[in-house]
Amino acid sequence: MKEYVIRENEAGQRLDKYLGKLLNKAPKSFLYKMLRKKNITLNRKKAAGSEILSPEDLVILFMSDETIGKFSVHDEGGGPARRYDTGKTSGRETSGRPFQTAAVPSILYEDADVLFFNKPSGLLSQGDKSGDPSLVGYLTDYLLSSGFLTKEDMTTFHPGICNRLDRNTSGIVTAGKSLKGLQDLSELFRERKVRKFYLCLCHGIFPETVTLEGYLKKDAAINKVDIFSEPQPGTEYIRTRYRPLEVFPSSSLSSGASYTLVEAELFTGRSHQIRAQLASAGYPIAGDGKYAGKKAMSCFREDFAGIFQNGADQKQLLHGYKLEFPADCKRLFSLSEKSFTAPLPGYFRSILKELHFEESRIYERQT
Repeated sequence: MKEYVIRENEAGQRLDKYLGKLLNKAPKSFLYKMLRKKNITLNRKKAAGSEILSPEDLVILFMSDETIGKFSVHDEGGGPARRYDTGKTSGRETSGRPFQTAAVPSILYEDADVLFFNKPSGLLSQGDKSGDPSLVGYLTDYLLSSGFLTKEDMTTFHPGICNRLDRNTSGIVTAGKSLKGLQDLSELFRERKVRKFYLCLCHGIFPETVTLEGYLKKDAAINKVDIFSEPQPGTEYIRTRYRPLEVFPSSSLSSGASYTLVEAELFTGRSHQIRAQLASAGYPIAGDGKYAGKKAMSCFREDFAGIFQNGADQKQLLHGYKLEFPADCKRLFSLSEKSFTAPLPGYFRSILKELHFEESRIYERQT
């Protein structure tokens, strides 16, 4: 027999969901059978599994240690997330694989329930088959190494991110440290109550503020999307507002190309939405090798050769720079009517300086 007292991070979820994490190798049919036979009880009473857990609730498993061990198999560190060294000087993963110091995210905001990162370009938001470092892995290691979570906590609760950015897009990514934070923050994004703003440097002279709508279809095999003006089989609706902040005419650049610094407000969040939509409209994002085209990429390399050495560390100029929260943030009162911004990465600032434009002027133009 084992007893489990529900902690704050475990409260707010259904009992059957909690049991599924605790006994993560047990079939659901087995869990419901144990509940029916009262081999699993809640506060010493029979339970159905649909009950919502509260702090200090008592879950008792009337099972042998051997049975519990058979159905409870967790990775080192409490789960499948890869663990990374959080030390900014070592630059190594705990697994021994190299972790680039430049790819370590900075923390913009943190409280008891949520944590906001400024994700660098090149870092995955979530892990994939490549096994490359991800923000979720960094988040897990940060919370474990800081003592906010323990390995025992990780058997029944996994912190996670609540919005995502493409690998090569930098900017604000939010995460839930507690179950309350993860649930409520994810719901705010799902209900599109959080306003999301991006900055990008695009090719051409973007004439005026405009809201672009269309339909996006992704080809997963090549990780690329196409934009259509009318719905097609397999497409998803997209909508974005674009506002030009500053135009940089061709006369100031060696290639003869012109650029515009644009603020984009995302109303729908689809894969590669801003990148593909701007390229489809004739204003591809500078440095975007997937959508900009050979001519635009050639101009970009010529104009900013001094910043990107031999093109080896070339970056696309797209950054998720601001989030605005509504008055009603559910239980996350500290976020109500707050705005959070992420500073531009160094290469983005350097390019703007080449164009005689300072980052501070962006914030002077807020409406």
